[in-house]
Amino acid sequence: MISDNEIIRRIRQGDTGQFESLFRSSYVSLVRYAKTIIKDHDTAEEIVQDLFVRLWQERQKINIESSLNGYLFRAVHNSCLHWLSHTRVVERHAREMAEREMEKTESPVEIIQYNELQLKIAKVIERLPERCGRIFCMNRFEGLKYSEIAEKLSVSVKTVEANMGRALKEFRKALKEK
Repeated sequence: MISDNEIIRRIRQGDTGQFESLFRSSYVSLVRYAKTIIKDHDTAEEIVQDLFVRLWQERQKINIESSLNGYLFRAVHNSCLHWLSHTRVVERHAREMAEREMEKTESPVEIIQYNELQLKIAKVIERLPERCGRIFCMNRFEGLKYSEIAEKLSVSVKTVEANMGRALKEFRKALKEK
């Protein structure tokens, strides 16, 4: 069994085998931990992957005072908290923007229709499979192109297209229903 200090030393020296071994031995438990905080598997995976990318890119600067495992879990914990905080800010901003837009000139009927539409959209997204809903939101709400979504989620553009097609079909069906 190699000590944490030896693992860190080897990674600092660019030992890709040691880094890959650390990744393989830690990845599943770190994703599982992140998912307990984030409640979304894809986002949890993204957070852990980002951690390992940063760890490799900044390997020369690694300064771990505790155990390596403790460091990784703390880093995931902090990244999850940052993600949650960022998500709250984005949601609050979206709400404020929607409220401002509604305040401008909309009649009570328009506001009710807007709220009903928002509710329908939320229900359709909720019914979609997790990845399908996430792909739809990334495209329609975050403005990402199919190729950008594919890259972020490590899937093919065809997969993104198929999921968007499925989501749009569900939206058409829901919006036809009165």
